[in-house]
Amino acid sequence: MNKQLLAPLAIEEDLLPTAEDVAFYEEHGWYISKKIIPDKVIDLAIIGSEEFYHGKRDGTLPVETGYSNWTPEDGDIVRNNEFVSLQKKELAQLALQPIIGAIAAKLAKTDAIRLLDDQLVYKPPQMQNSTIGWHCDQAYWSTCSSHKLLTAWIPFHDVDEARGPLVVIDRSHQWSGLEDMRYFNDPYLENLVNKLPIVQKEIVKVPIVMKKGQVSFHHGWTIHGSYPNRSYKFRLALAAHLQDQDNHYRPFINKQGKEIHIFDEQLCRQLPNGDPDFSDPSVFPLLWSQVKTQVGITPKT
Repeated sequence: MNKQLLAPLAIEEDLLPTAEDVAFYEEHGWYISKKIIPDKVIDLAIIGSEEFYHGKRDGTLPVETGYSNWTPEDGDIVRNNEFVSLQKKELAQLALQPIIGAIAAKLAKTDAIRLLDDQLVYKPPQMQNSTIGWHCDQAYWSTCSSHKLLTAWIPFHDVDEARGPLVVIDRSHQWSGLEDMRYFNDPYLENLVNKLPIVQKEIVKVPIVMKKGQVSFHHGWTIHGSYPNRSYKFRLALAAHLQDQDNHYRPFINKQGKEIHIFDEQLCRQLPNGDPDFSDPSVFPLLWSQVKTQVGITPKT
């Protein structure tokens, strides 16, 4: 395949969420789009991911440790690599599709959407221990001021229930006390009740089954994980974590009195007062804006 990057498509109005879709997202904490990503963009991202796994980079991060970064030496396990769009142009092209930003903006009711970070997650075929544990993305973003943060989950192929889909807990974004819901590496999904700070009346698990080209969106406080890959094919997906226009850095002290920081702060420039700048375009590029749509497809060097 010709690896030349593709020009972004114009945003078609009928691909955006309706008022009813936005109301559903606000009530349930998740939304599944129509087919919005062209196959060619995904196919290029697959090639880019294969090159990434073999060590080929278009850009490098200024810090080498402190984030998830699978390497071949780790073996045939679930691969979790963060900040890949800053390192591989084909993955940046996928993560920064303007249509993803436009949909996220409607769901979050904001005038602009920027990238916060991303994760490339690969599950080998027929791996029963490839479960991703229950967590809330927002619980990992303590120094973000906004409660409108959301994640776009982009599979690189059709995903049925056997292929290790994302699974969300319906309406859980409305629950309280989820600040410590950080069990990404705990594979025991049946233990959710024991992890909740208070007993909920109803726990409804929704597997996010999709076709290639569809994208799911979930609220930052929606509890989610993923089922194991029981299929005979690999499962590959990119999670693009997104921030709304008003999000900015805020100091955060946890319950134990410890000052908390997130890895993103080490990558971006500082504001005049010394705070990390969560609008730094070289690290947190703009996907979509009410004023101006911008696509950044050149990784940070």
